[in-house]
Amino acid sequence: MRKWALPGNGALTMPSKVGNVTQPVVPRRLRRILCLDDFEPVAKAHLPRPLFGYVAGAAETNASLNGNRLAFDKYRFAPRVMINIAGRSTATTLLSQQFNAPFGIAPLGLAALMAYRGDLVLAKAAAAAGIPMIMSGSSLIPLEEVVTTYPQAWFQAYLPGEPAAIATLVERVKRAGFQTLVVTVDTPVAANRENNVRAGFSTPLRPSLRLTWEGLSHPRWLTGTFATTILRHGMPHFENNYATRGAPILSPTVERDFSDRGHLDWQHLSAIRRQWDGALIIKGVLSATDARIARNCGANGIIVSNHGGRQLDGAVSPLTVLPSIVEACPDLPVMIDGGIRRGSDVLKALALGARAVFVGRPFVYAASIAGEAGVGHAIRLLTAEISRNMAMLGVNRLDELDPRVHLAVE
Repeated sequence: MRKWALPGNGALTMPSKVGNVTQPVVPRRLRRILCLDDFEPVAKAHLPRPLFGYVAGAAETNASLNGNRLAFDKYRFAPRVMINIAGRSTATTLLSQQFNAPFGIAPLGLAALMAYRGDLVLAKAAAAAGIPMIMSGSSLIPLEEVVTTYPQAWFQAYLPGEPAAIATLVERVKRAGFQTLVVTVDTPVAANRENNVRAGFSTPLRPSLRLTWEGLSHPRWLTGTFATTILRHGMPHFENNYATRGAPILSPTVERDFSDRGHLDWQHLSAIRRQWDGALIIKGVLSATDARIARNCGANGIIVSNHGGRQLDGAVSPLTVLPSIVEACPDLPVMIDGGIRRGSDVLKALALGARAVFVGRPFVYAASIAGEAGVGHAIRLLTAEISRNMAMLGVNRLDELDPRVHLAVE
């Protein structure tokens, strides 16, 4: 794994140097973006309302979406001072892989509708920065292209409804060369995402005067993402839910394809474990009991997640249950996503026992407005916050974080 160097984007003024690390040029349109939250309003103006609503929204009242952020406010830092922090590092080891920061890009479907070749953009930026990236199963670019771009990428699967279809999908992921399979387990039925309906988003997309106007009134997205995709690659399809190509995004069969998982149980996970030789991660766990069952079924890691608030509204925030799941599975790397926007959020989660965190929406916003350069800028911002906060906490290595020393509850 390369040493973390801030990836360049190729375009505006001469790069500068900080120490021995060459800092890339920041494109003009990104210079006022100083933190991850700054990407959202710019993406809102850039994307058609239905697409922005799909990314930003969650289920029902958004209670879990909002709760994910509020959970971090419970904790405050108790820094140590007068400690030599000149040699601090954000590097970490996860599943025997070396990464340059303790965060990664979470899976978010339809990324290629938000940014031209969005999944490849995310993969390239993650590879350049040396961080984990999980490719969504609900993606519009074949998984084989993404793993070629970033061989260390992880693949997230939404399991098909039939055992034979599960086996053939897993075999396809294996043949493609992925080393880590992430199985999402919190989608037995389709969620009540009424916010998507209000925003005008549906699966499948339904052509209408409203949708046409949204495209025409967002010309940068229309020409740079949608029209370019159609002209160069044809109508987007769901490429990776099955062993074969899935339905086009305008197909009336899409909803049926995604809703038949209610009968799946832990036996299906055990069958995947017998077939899959690589690392197996279970995503969507909020219960210590379920974490133990996943471990007993052969899981190599757990991602504590409520699906970004997009499934069961009112589900507990991942941060709240993180310590109990870490205690239940001390021999497994426990990771977390949901509501993470600052370096301070990352460090709080790590202090509570997480080995890494994943961030979704901000990276998709960054890709939508500035492609790979935007995602690279987001990665740099978050990494710089982590490094700066480590210094102010008096921490040189991430494994030095200790909730008994560095956190206080208010």
